[in-house]
Amino acid sequence: MAPTFRAVHYINQFFAGIGGEEQANVGVSVTAGPLGPGRALQQALAGKGEIAATVVCGDNTLSERPDAARAEIAGHLKRLKPDVVIAGPAFGSGRYGLACAEVCRAAQSLGIPAVTAMHPDNPGALKRADLVIVSSGESAASMAQAAAGLARIALKLARKEALGPAEQEGILSRGVRVVFDRGRPGYERALDMLLAKLHGKPYVSEVPFRAPERVAPAAPVRDLTRAKIGLVTTGGLVRKGNPDKQVAANATRYHRHSVAQLERLSPQEWEAYHAGYFNHIVNSNPNYILPLSFLRDLESQKRIGSVYEYMYALPGVSTPVHIATQLGKSIAEDLKAGGVDGALLVAT
Repeated sequence: MAPTFRAVHYINQFFAGIGGEEQANVGVSVTAGPLGPGRALQQALAGKGEIAATVVCGDNTLSERPDAARAEIAGHLKRLKPDVVIAGPAFGSGRYGLACAEVCRAAQSLGIPAVTAMHPDNPGALKRADLVIVSSGESAASMAQAAAGLARIALKLARKEALGPAEQEGILSRGVRVVFDRGRPGYERALDMLLAKLHGKPYVSEVPFRAPERVAPAAPVRDLTRAKIGLVTTGGLVRKGNPDKQVAANATRYHRHSVAQLERLSPQEWEAYHAGYFNHIVNSNPNYILPLSFLRDLESQKRIGSVYEYMYALPGVSTPVHIATQLGKSIAEDLKAGGVDGALLVAT
């Protein structure tokens, strides 16, 4: 059976077999037929479609020279005239995910349907209202599942078939609401789910839910009387007037301030800049969200060894999980480098 559609597949330098980070600056190139993971994708298409060509570009190239790289890729797509563009899968790789999203948008701007695949927490999936993204695992261990999902959705897009609800198609929700009749009233469906849950039977909730990541607690500090304690707050603490231009929400960085010469935080010198709570109480006493005065008391009583000379502040509200994770890791590395034994994290 002859393939019914032609696809162009996009991958980065790593999956093309060119190299890792040392080759992330390679430019755009085109190879006929499938390459790397495109072979698994070709197999998943099961003769219904073919990978006519593979476009390759380094992750750094698309992130550092996006306009030029997009224009070059769009030029190749115009010449190749595919029925559909398939990008990735990117799994949990952030820059690759962002690149796949850009390639899909470039294809769509030319009127070519496009689909990619990545983990839901990938930065490329954050602004996805205009993208069709197959949900994948975090690593290439889920390649077979991702390739199968990409092949199935690519076939639908190439045939111009309408996509069903996200949970049925295995794609990430785009926030598109479609009115349809489920056939039974809500209270009956809810009772069915409850009975299935009570009897240990499988069921699917109509309300999407992703369980939060579980983080193993750190071991307790062995001797507080000798411990150096750091201070971190997500309460949006800033110097008076916010001279460092901290944002009130959706943080992309944290701020480090010296407290080495301070006994307490004065409302004449510090305030809160945070969109998630009523700031007035904190502005009257900033020690509520960074209890420096209380730790100084413990320090003078020799109940703790010392207070670390720097404190860390950012607004936690509306910050995406992957950004918060990166910021947290960076703060933790800084605290460790400073010989801190334990940290007090104050949230709102």
